[in-house]
Amino acid sequence: MTSLEAFNRIGPLRPREMSAHGGETPMTSGSTTNPASLPVAELLHVDKIYGQGEAQVKALDDLCLRVERGDYLAVMGTSGSGKSTAMNIIGCLDRPTAGTYRLNGVAVETLSDDQLADVRNRELGFVFQQFHLLPQLTASENVILPMIYAGIPPDQRRQRARQALERVGLGHRLDNRPNQLSGGQQQRVALARAIINQPALLLADEPTGALDSRTTEEVLAIFDDLNAQGITILLVTHEAEVGARAGRVVHFRDGRVAD
Repeated sequence: MTSLEAFNRIGPLRPREMSAHGGETPMTSGSTTNPASLPVAELLHVDKIYGQGEAQVKALDDLCLRVERGDYLAVMGTSGSGKSTAMNIIGCLDRPTAGTYRLNGVAVETLSDDQLADVRNRELGFVFQQFHLLPQLTASENVILPMIYAGIPPDQRRQRARQALERVGLGHRLDNRPNQLSGGQQQRVALARAIINQPALLLADEPTGALDSRTTEEVLAIFDDLNAQGITILLVTHEAEVGARAGRVVHFRDGRVAD
């Protein structure tokens, strides 16, 4: 199952639950450890098994992976190596069969579906190979959408969307719809949408797969800038030149890290 298929199966993000005082309900782990001292994401001896009996497939096999705060990590591997399955678990789109996944120190597999929906909206940003912008909405309105689910006050949304689009070089395209934008520009809108809620981790699944070489370079330059500004990035790719842009590369084989 691809990350996008899992994302669509989960359905739309739910609005964040609000506390009695009108604030956001925080994700807690029962620990007083400062999250800044913890890795952003950590998979500990994770298995993922699909099917039963003779049809059983072990997509992940005792996988251990650590994503440090500020990392720019590329995950590479052949089809069937487990990289998309790992992305689904890290993105809270699926749960491990065994083992532990910790996001900012929280054991994600212990969270309810409602809590997972909150985590996806608050802690994670997603960029896919296809841009998946709503065609009837402008660039600004597409970027605003996650803020609606996050409970951001209406008077802040437009300004924050403008700032995010300016950050990816599209401050002059706020009111253009997707069919008025090039492929590279659409992916930039998707990037702005992914970072609008200031996620702890930006997940990118083959983000340049639908782009030509020139546009790929432009989009990768934005990833470079975002990481330089402190955003933690985990990127799945099969393209060696894309993986080489990351600060660290890991290769998957048979559901494990191969190196």
